[in-house]
Order: sequence, then C-alpha cells, then structure tokens
Amino acid sequence: MKAVAAVLDKKEENAPRKLAPMLDILGHRGADAFCIATPNNAAIEASLKRLLVQEFKSSTTLGHVFLKVLAEDKPKLAQFNNSTILFDGRIYNTDIESLEALFSEKFQAHDASALIEEAINNFDGFFAFLAAENERLVVGRDALGLYPVYYGENSELFAAASECKALWRIGITEAKSLPPGHLLIADRKGFKTKLVKTPQRLVSPMSEDDAMERLRGLLLQSMAERTVGLNKVAVAFSGGLDSSTIAFLAKKAGVEVHLIHVSLENQRETLQAEEAASVLDLPFHKFLYSSENVEHVLPKVLWCIEDHEPLKTSIAIPVFWTAEKAAELGFRILLAGQGADELFGGYRRYLNLYTRFGESAAEKAMVSDIAKMHEQNFEQAFKACSFHNIELRLPLVSYPLVEFALSLPLNFKIVSKNDALRKFVLRKTAEKLGLPKQIVYKPKKAVQYATGVDKALKKLAKRQNLPVRQYLQRIFKNVCCF
Repeated sequence: MKAVAAVLDKKEENAPRKLAPMLDILGHRGADAFCIATPNNAAIEASLKRLLVQEFKSSTTLGHVFLKVLAEDKPKLAQFNNSTILFDGRIYNTDIESLEALFSEKFQAHDASALIEEAINNFDGFFAFLAAENERLVVGRDALGLYPVYYGENSELFAAASECKALWRIGITEAKSLPPGHLLIADRKGFKTKLVKTPQRLVSPMSEDDAMERLRGLLLQSMAERTVGLNKVAVAFSGGLDSSTIAFLAKKAGVEVHLIHVSLENQRETLQAEEAASVLDLPFHKFLYSSENVEHVLPKVLWCIEDHEPLKTSIAIPVFWTAEKAAELGFRILLAGQGADELFGGYRRYLNLYTRFGESAAEKAMVSDIAKMHEQNFEQAFKACSFHNIELRLPLVSYPLVEFALSLPLNFKIVSKNDALRKFVLRKTAEKLGLPKQIVYKPKKAVQYATGVDKALKKLAKRQNLPVRQYLQRIFKNVCCF
C-alpha cells in the first residue's frame, strides 16, 4: 500500500531510469520498500538508492512505493509470459495472498489486459492493477474510483501514477484522472481506454420495509468486510448521521472504535459531536484549530491533494488533520462516512432542485454526482490520508451499496418537497439498527461549514485582497512547481 507508477519509453529502452524520479517523489513520508519491475525482471529493496544500483533495461517498467499497513501486507507482483503485473490497494470480497493465487490457472491462459479486466469486474475495494509487457503498458482502476490513478504523455514518455506530482516530475504537465472501472492500454503508437465496469441505475419497485432490510444487510456486510482482522480503528467523526452510523456499525462489528473530531475553535458542531460520542459511549478525541492553523497547513494540503479548487480544499483540510491525529494516536486505519450524501440524497441542493424543477432534476443531479464522487471527494481524501501513512476505508461506498442506492426511487431519499432532513431510508435503517434517535434525526451540515474551514479560507483570502480561488491558486503555484 502507498503509491504506484508506470512508464513507457516511446523511443528507447530507458523506462526504469525515467521511473526513478517518480518513485522518489512518491516516497514522501517514508516507505517500507521500493520496487521496480520490467516484463522480465523485478527487484524489491528497502531504499530507492539501493534499488537504483541495479541495472534495468526496458521500454516499459512498473514502480511501487510500498508501505506495510497490516502485519500481513507485502508487495504483490507476479511475472508470467514475458509480462509483470503489479497490484496496490485493498480487496474486500476475496482474500489476496498473492497474484498467482488470485488468478490461479488463468495466469497462463490470458494476457495481462484480460486478467486485469476480470479483476475490475469481480473485485470490490480500492485498487489499481498495472502490467508491463514488451512495449505495452496496461493499467486498471477499481470500479468506484476509490484508488486514484492518473495518466499523461509527452513526446518521449507515456506514464501513469497514483499521484499527479509523479507525472509532473518527469515533464508530463497535463495529468488526467483515469475514469473508474476503466482499463487503459498504451504502446508506442498511442493509448486507448475501455470501460469495464460501472454501477448501473436500474430503479426497482420495493416496499419501504424491503428497502430498509436490504440496506441493513448491505451496511453490515460492508462494515464486516472492512474491519475483518482489525483490532481497532479510528473514525472521522462529526457527530452527524453518516459518521455516527459508521462508528455504530464498527462497534457492532466488535472492533475497538475511537472517534476523532477536528474543527476550528468555537464551532457549535463540536458540542454536538461530544454529545453524540457520549450517547454512543465511545472514546472521543477532540482537536481544535485556528485560522492561523489553516494558513499554516494550506501549502501541505494543496501539495498533497494536487488541486486548488476551493470546495475540494475546504473538505480536504479536515480530512488531512483527522488523518494526522489518527497517525499520532497510533492508528493505521481510518473509517469515514463519505459518499452517503450523494448516494442517499443528503445535499440540500437536491431538495432545491426537486422543489423548483421536479423529481427528474433531483435524480439527474444525484446520478451525476455519484459518477463524479472519485474526482470531487475520494481522490483528495485518499491522498490526504496517504500523506500520513493512513489507510482510508469508506464503508458506505461498497459496490453493492452504490448499486442499491442507484436502484432506489427518489421518495426513499427525499420524501417530499418539505423533507428538510433527507436521506430518509438511511435514517430509518440506522434507527432500526439501534442508532439513537437524537443522532438519526440531526440535520445535515456540510463538513467545510460545520468545521469552520470555509469561513477561515475566506478570511485568509480577504487579508490578501483576493478571492478565495485566486488565493489558493497562488499558494498552489508556489508549492507544486517541479
């Protein structure tokens, strides 16, 4: 777990040397091992310096910056038929002791692209598969886009990586996000992408009781899969429905749960989070910040998330702080409730669209937001946690849960034009599971507003006589120049 990269040298057999600076920058905050693999050779060393002493020659190469999160974690790569496949991430619906065991007899019968396509189709989790063949790279991304993958090219190279800065480091200035559930194949003539798997929207007639029972089972299954083998987890905690449901389910799964709450000083939601933690009877760790703390952390956060868009920044800062504190407290796994608002109609914008333009407008916005969750939410959160060597897991965003949410009619999410609470079926299911009513029916407030970060950014920008967007852009240019 940590980061991956791949390079195709369009003109020479020097891809491994072109990969080296990518691994160097991806190794920020340390690593347990570094790996370089070509179609016919692979090596793993404790340091990049020791790895680069070895001689590699190939037009294609893969790289892995590996970090052990769980005791059983190890780099996962396999070589066969003059190709090498590399995996990074976490798969929840099957054990993955080795790639050879994962693909078993199919290993010799298929090429790398077919194997990776099958993995995307069958596995639920966050992951990337990369393969190096003679003069060809293959890259695959999980169907929900929980694991970030970017790609780009220039006249000399095609490359892919889990962070844009690795591409920027080798002179590829325009990095694109590989869409979720897609396969990318690149050779010296060019590249193409192929959709392998994406959640389908098939609205199914069902009763309220049936919907709650199905959602109950999916929530319990998702949490069980994401906590199996764990002794303790941290939960990013606001005291609202989503984070409280995560904490409640994790506790129900038999894991030691600690709640981490971050906010600016003097925010009303901090008191509400404390009250919710007390009701849940779980350890509560509170960390309060000032506008000066926001100003101090901004360069790190922008470098980390590789973006300066105001909304993404204001959401990423609390995630960054939460991951930082989780690491300081000795945790390696952080659970969060992201995705619930898109899946179950939590944003007030959906209600406004429903009120003004009708059901179809609200449903269209939800489907669009679900399709963009990877870019608007997951990628920034994953990178903010990775910076602190924390593994982020999102129990509300399993593939079965996403398809279930897409199958629900609007009235199971927003009951009427007067439904100020929204997320109806999620609230009713959480109540049925045993979550206390004072938490279940607490109104929604977006994290950037609840923590006070949005207001702090406006204050800091105003000091410089700049709009927030220009203020963040200026900082971003200073920290993300390679």
